[in-house]
This record gives sequence, structure tokens and C-alpha cells, in this order.
Amino acid sequence: MLTMLFKSRLFSGESRNPERLALRLAALDSGVRRRTKKSERGFTLVELMVVIFIIGLLATIVVINVLPSQDKAMTEKARSDIATLSQALEMYRLDNLAYPGTAEGLNALVTAPPTLAQPGRYRSGGYIKKLPQDPWGRPYQYVSPGTTGAFDLYSLGADGAPGGEAENADITADGA
Repeated sequence: MLTMLFKSRLFSGESRNPERLALRLAALDSGVRRRTKKSERGFTLVELMVVIFIIGLLATIVVINVLPSQDKAMTEKARSDIATLSQALEMYRLDNLAYPGTAEGLNALVTAPPTLAQPGRYRSGGYIKKLPQDPWGRPYQYVSPGTTGAFDLYSLGADGAPGGEAENADITADGA
């Protein structure tokens, strides 16, 4: 209704020539339709490519900054697990007067070993709920007596082989 009022005022002087009025109305309607179609068309390929390029740059920056942090986090988790297992081994020693042997291994912290001299001294429920795996999915290594103390408790690092440097280095805790 508003457009009809606008058109009637715009072309009030042309009411004497109906052909000319019809041509002007048709031109006005086609211009409106063209603008509507153009705005509904969507994004161009260039606009989409620019957005995809920007997302790719942001993803690259995030990956470059996050991956080194993951290696450090895995190493710190291994150190934390080793400290927890060392404390559990110390509690085991206080209750049973000796560290578990290499044959019993870290499983002695979860369930009482059958070779225990006094099974009544073993804590009900064990010393830890379950044995953790190192961050790379392998079991922690335990040897008693150790080469540098009462026990050796370590992870072989990211490569799973003795020795190494950086994230491949062994992560150890020396028993007292």
C-alpha cells in the first residue's frame, strides 16, 4: 500500500499519458527486483576463499603453539605418576618392612603378593586403586633393589627405549 502511494505521488503528472506511466512503473519494479535478487545471492567464491584462508592461518598458529606444550605436559604427567608411585612404595615399605621385589613389581601396590611374610600388615584395599600407564601407553618400569637406591622407578619416555634426549629421555625417580 505504501508503494502504491509512493508511485502515485511520484508519477502524478504522468496520469495523462498511461503508456509512459506503465513504462516508468515497469522500470521501477524491475529495479526493485534486481536489487532483491542481488542481495539474496549469497557469498562469492572469493569471499569464501578468504574466510577459509583466514581459518587455515588461525589453525596453523594454534597447532604450532599447542604441540610443544603437549610434549611438556606428558613429561610432567609421568613425573607426577612416578612421585605418586614412589609415595605408595614408601607406604608399602613402612607397613611391610621392605619394598616389593622386582618379581612382585608394582602390582604389589594394588593387590597383596602371595609371597608376603605377614599378610595381615598389608593395607586392605591396597596402596593405590590401579596402576597407571605412562603417558605413552606403556607400564612404568620397576626394579628392586635399584642401581642407585632401594628401587628404580622410571618411564622410558616417548621413544620407549632406554636413554634419549628431550621428550625421548627416560624419566626416573631414585628410591631412598
